[in-house]
Amino acid sequence: MLEQNTVAPDFTLFATPDQKITLSEFKGRNVILAFYPADWSPVCSDQMALYNEMLKYFKKYDAELFGISVDSKWCHLAFSQSRNLHFPLLADFEPKGGVAKKYDVYNANEGQCNRALFVIDKEGIIQWSYKSPTAVNPGADGILEALENLKIK
Repeated sequence: MLEQNTVAPDFTLFATPDQKITLSEFKGRNVILAFYPADWSPVCSDQMALYNEMLKYFKKYDAELFGISVDSKWCHLAFSQSRNLHFPLLADFEPKGGVAKKYDVYNANEGQCNRALFVIDKEGIIQWSYKSPTAVNPGADGILEALENLKIK
């Protein structure tokens, strides 16, 4: 997986059935990328719900959060609405896992993203990354620590 001090690869993915988000549009803001295996799975549901609750803390660090999986934009829409999520879920659907591959977090054997986190600074440089076991919710402590470290710099 990509490590600290690496330029974050740019990408454009669907955030809704008719809206795309491009990472480079968020230069000047901190960005959190949360790659996860699949909508509707128990651990992913818990992880995304936790991040939804943590949004106010992420915003204090001027950070935008994006969840990314290989699920379709329609699956993301249903999942997001059912969980009342207030951050975009991006569909790395076609080519399947294309963005996850750029970040070296695509699991070809499973056909899904690994559970991985990236904190990208305002200049577009990865300042922290973490890969969690698939069955483990990585929580938000590492993200908050990385954001706090950005504030100190």
